[in-house]
Amino acid sequence: MNKRIFLRAIATAALCAASVPAIADNYPSRPVRIIVPYVAGGTVDLVARVLAQKLGEQMGQPFIVDNRPGASGSIGSDIASKAPPDGYTLLLQSPTLVASPFLMKKTPYNVKTDFTAISLLGSVPMVVVANPGVPGKNLQEFLVAARREPSKYAFGTSAIGSPMHLAQEAIKRDGKLDVPIVIYKGTGSALNDVLGGQISVIIDAIPSSAPNIAAGKLKPLAVTTRERLPSMPNVPTVAESGFAGFEMVTWYGLWAPPKLPASILEKLSAEVAVAMRSPFMAERLGPQGFVSSPSTPAEFSAYIDKEAATYERIVKDAKIQID
Repeated sequence: MNKRIFLRAIATAALCAASVPAIADNYPSRPVRIIVPYVAGGTVDLVARVLAQKLGEQMGQPFIVDNRPGASGSIGSDIASKAPPDGYTLLLQSPTLVASPFLMKKTPYNVKTDFTAISLLGSVPMVVVANPGVPGKNLQEFLVAARREPSKYAFGTSAIGSPMHLAQEAIKRDGKLDVPIVIYKGTGSALNDVLGGQISVIIDAIPSSAPNIAAGKLKPLAVTTRERLPSMPNVPTVAESGFAGFEMVTWYGLWAPPKLPASILEKLSAEVAVAMRSPFMAERLGPQGFVSSPSTPAEFSAYIDKEAATYERIVKDAKIQID
């Protein structure tokens, strides 16, 4: 290499290095799209819209929610994975993104390599609820009755591979329980059938079941969180009910396409943390049972790995597959 080429290479490298902070300084300079791979109106959509409003206020540019439903979230997630890695397309998803590769024969993306993990946003705890006529005042007592006469009982769930479904499969497996799981098209239908006594038990997000629990129309058997909830101090955890170490919640996270510049990743992660810890988010999402828990990208990646290992084992043990 001659001296001129050598000096030019050094100058180019220095220029690139100097421009990295500038990329973050100027970001965002135009509207940012947050893809939600589901129809409007669900919890993922709600979290995205509240976060978009807050980030827009903080960062001085509109954050726009773009609903791209289809194929259990795979269509919108695929669009996000193939977008330019410039910070102007983000993805807000749930555990379905992590569980889907184990459920489907083929997904159009690899969760580990085709996305940049930005931050865990938070979670919604779930509760095991039963029709009041079901025997047992807690999960442990219900399981005794269900093992004795399994044909009399059934679980219900909103979708194959949802956190609710996977939690039920884990309880069936570890509790040596042989009862069917009825798949519904939505939580509302499953909830109506457990209220009517057509099925025995569902696992539901707490905000959805709380009014019926308060009215005595549903009986809480256990919560799926690691510790008891302040709002239900007398309801044991699943872990306390003979399932040591059990914890499963519906969580939400923010991703970008792969190879997002480190400076933008750092800025986004910091801004998301500020947003998620704000009184605004607590006021808007707290009544929905949402527990805010923003993380660093590294912490989120580690969390994804842990959750993926749990989902993979449950799916394989239960032999679940979506064609």
